[in-house]
Amino acid sequence: MSDLNDLLSTHVGSGSLPGAVAVVARGDDLEVAVAGSVDVEGTAPMTSDTIFRLASLTKQITAAGVMLLLEDGRIGLDDPIAKWLPELAEPKAVRTPGSPVDDVVPVARPITVEHVLSSRAGWGFPSDFTLPAIGLIFDVQKSGLDPQHVAAPDAWLAALSGVPLLYQPGEAWLYNTCSDLQGVLISRVTGQPLPEFLGERLFDPLGMADTGFEVPAGKLGRFTSMYRRDPGGSGLILADAPDGQWSSLPAFPSGAGGLAGTADDWLRFARMLLAGGTHEGRRVLSAESVRQMTTDHLTDAQREIGELFLDGQGWGYGGSVDLAPTRPWNEPGRYGWTGGSGTAAYISPASGTISLLLTQVAMDSPVAPPVMRDFWTYVGRGGS
Repeated sequence: MSDLNDLLSTHVGSGSLPGAVAVVARGDDLEVAVAGSVDVEGTAPMTSDTIFRLASLTKQITAAGVMLLLEDGRIGLDDPIAKWLPELAEPKAVRTPGSPVDDVVPVARPITVEHVLSSRAGWGFPSDFTLPAIGLIFDVQKSGLDPQHVAAPDAWLAALSGVPLLYQPGEAWLYNTCSDLQGVLISRVTGQPLPEFLGERLFDPLGMADTGFEVPAGKLGRFTSMYRRDPGGSGLILADAPDGQWSSLPAFPSGAGGLAGTADDWLRFARMLLAGGTHEGRRVLSAESVRQMTTDHLTDAQREIGELFLDGQGWGYGGSVDLAPTRPWNEPGRYGWTGGSGTAAYISPASGTISLLLTQVAMDSPVAPPVMRDFWTYVGRGGS
């Protein structure tokens, strides 16, 4: 690919994407590419301020919210979460990951804030989806791409309390559920709805004016449609329209995947992380909070349990951390994640690089689609 515009135009031209926005920032050098339309009908062109469903890019922002509470002294990493989430005070764990759901034992230790931050509380998705307890998780952990179909936080917690842990607290990295727990924890500790807290402490200070758990009526004209790939191979199927599930605030604002936002907003958040927690001379997060977010917290065995999602890399708070250059795009210390709506955002502290790709075609597996792999390869090769 000769440049980023060519890369995006190739994938849009193939029919695999209606449109896309991509950003690569290296210090003051900013490359922005826009291609295609906001929907398959071509009713409006994609623009740099188009609003996308961010999906699991939400996880990094939610983790930053928890770090703010740690900085405030309102919670501690070793605090049991039962102090604020009493529904989860006495969980049970299956005897082994493969045990029947009724073969349970008491937990060996309380679930702590750190367990939740590092996705090691014991609830979530492993690499093996055939394990019996996973069926119960799926009953509670609905898709983040269907936000209006999730119960309110109190009811969601009550349902989760009836699901046995797949592993003892602290033993395994499991995907997704802990980020939703982080969002509920923030709300319980502060007494504020999650959208209100994130707005006050992150979105307003950073100027992220288009990021939130709903897209107001006045902004729906900039909001994409979202699609799924037809399993039969006949193209794209509409999954959500601009006036659909993000047009009103859901009962459960998902800390794992509920946000919508723009490339410019995300760039502001990423620049703050690269700057060690500062934005335009104002401190938003402490440098230590950023360091903890972007540092791998897993053991070799825990990374192996999460191999389907982690692909050989580690996990910080809210995102993965590259440990080795196993692919052309991996750079030790690179931190970020992908979203099931077709989004990906990473920062690379060693090279000072920010890479962001926003599309509106949902991923159908944890394996990155071709456009992401091509984009990451482009970034990894320095834009050539």
